[in-house]
Amino acid sequence: MSKKILWLDDYRNPYEWMPYIKMAYPRMVKEPCAITWVKSYYEFVEYITNHGLPDAIGFDHDLADESPNEKTGYDAAKFLVEYCLENNADLPEFESQSTNPAGRENIINLLNNFKRYVQRKD
Repeated sequence: MSKKILWLDDYRNPYEWMPYIKMAYPRMVKEPCAITWVKSYYEFVEYITNHGLPDAIGFDHDLADESPNEKTGYDAAKFLVEYCLENNADLPEFESQSTNPAGRENIINLLNNFKRYVQRKD
């Protein structure tokens, strides 16, 4: 069975970035894998709501959302934490390909903190 990877990025096509993905995220990319590319927070939420959790997620932070209530990759990470809590689900593997250093750090810290919280509960 192939691994499912959810790629959240408004700009970077995961298939064009595959050599980089394999190098930067070796634990995420296991052959064969199926990648679903979503470009917004709303597509991210819709995917998880309709298909459940993938095996791994690659997060971008800045998603070119120009709505009044702009949603970022960090918002998607917060949704993921809530989804896991509400559904008693394990956090998928994750990484961030964001070029926004502060945004990337916020996403990774949030998810690592949640992972530590769950490990302490067990």
